[in-house]
Amino acid sequence: MTRGWVVAWAPLALGCAPAPVSAPAAGPPAAALTASSGEVPPPAPPVASPALAPAACPPEGAEGSASSCDAPLTPHPSTAERAQPIVVPRPPGTLPGGLARGDDTPADRELLAGDKAYFAGEDAVARRHYAAAQRLAPKDPAPRVGLARLKLAGAGLPLDYAAAVGDRQMLALLRELDAVLTLDPSYGPTEVERGRVLLVLGRAAPAEQALLRGVELAPSDPEAQSALGVAWLALGKADQALQCFERASRLDPNEPSRLTNLGTAYLMRGRVEDAVSAYQRAVALAPADARAHGDLGVALLAHHEPERAAQALKRALELEPKRATFTSNLGYAQLLAGHPEQAIATLRAALQLDAKLASAWLNLGAALGRVRRFEEAEVAYRRALALDPEDPRAKAGLAELEEARRAAP
Repeated sequence: MTRGWVVAWAPLALGCAPAPVSAPAAGPPAAALTASSGEVPPPAPPVASPALAPAACPPEGAEGSASSCDAPLTPHPSTAERAQPIVVPRPPGTLPGGLARGDDTPADRELLAGDKAYFAGEDAVARRHYAAAQRLAPKDPAPRVGLARLKLAGAGLPLDYAAAVGDRQMLALLRELDAVLTLDPSYGPTEVERGRVLLVLGRAAPAEQALLRGVELAPSDPEAQSALGVAWLALGKADQALQCFERASRLDPNEPSRLTNLGTAYLMRGRVEDAVSAYQRAVALAPADARAHGDLGVALLAHHEPERAAQALKRALELEPKRATFTSNLGYAQLLAGHPEQAIATLRAALQLDAKLASAWLNLGAALGRVRRFEEAEVAYRRALALDPEDPRAKAGLAELEEARRAAP
């Protein structure tokens, strides 16, 4: 189990120039692939859990050298090359991304027990072991970093970029990690944890510096790579970010969230087939992970396969039936597949779950217009416009709706 960043997609909506509401849907279905066409803009990811991007348009966005992900992005290697795991010799008694060093001292055994509990989500057990390690080795930064990780995990905040700007708890944790850094400036995990906290605080540039140092000191830590990728997304360095996500997935090939992060980064870059492949691998590793199925559905929409997308999104909803975004995206898929009545019912269900989901109102307006229920369509578009008065899609939908009314017999 990872305790790190996850890049996520927002609900999809029809683009700035929707298909005429009285005609079948035309044009490409999803987003990043056709952003330059003006027909369907990229969906806006809430970025972070990695997540990090400006809300209006997703950043583009991870394989690097053995010591860093800062090498130039080479022409797309084969899928087999990108998926090839990086085998890093590890001392016995250590875990990928863990704090134990494998020297089998009493303190290190406590660190290993803490690492195992932390990655299993057993925070109380992890805290007990890290505290014991600190008592045994009070000048070692590792136990303190472990306890800091638990504070970040237990803060109740999403691991999203700028999720807690100015948050006193995070600022206090940053000061604590700054103090830990003085114990041993060459201890990489301290810099990685500082970088993660800086990301939550919305400080991309200092996070980048901390994480570059963390990657330099701990090049085989997959979370260091993921967090650096998030920082680079926030700074608009899309190619470097993609290298980091690729490298993280190769360092930790059996962790589904590394693959979903990679898939989202590919989708942001318009590499739709690669995104589908990454999400399919994530689903194979975690068939009960609703988010992996939902992300696969988004990628299949971008690949012009709304029927297959609908299957993936239905599976996501079986696993998490109350997720409004999954429901809205399913309605989007049904609309693109030419089933407007199904889409109307599904989109209304999404709005029952979240009445402020603007993409659902937009697509509901398009679906109602498709079946010539013009008054209801106008209400839906105006609800979307009220939620975001600057959204050009709602304005375009209302204009198309007026044209369809005039053309109606």
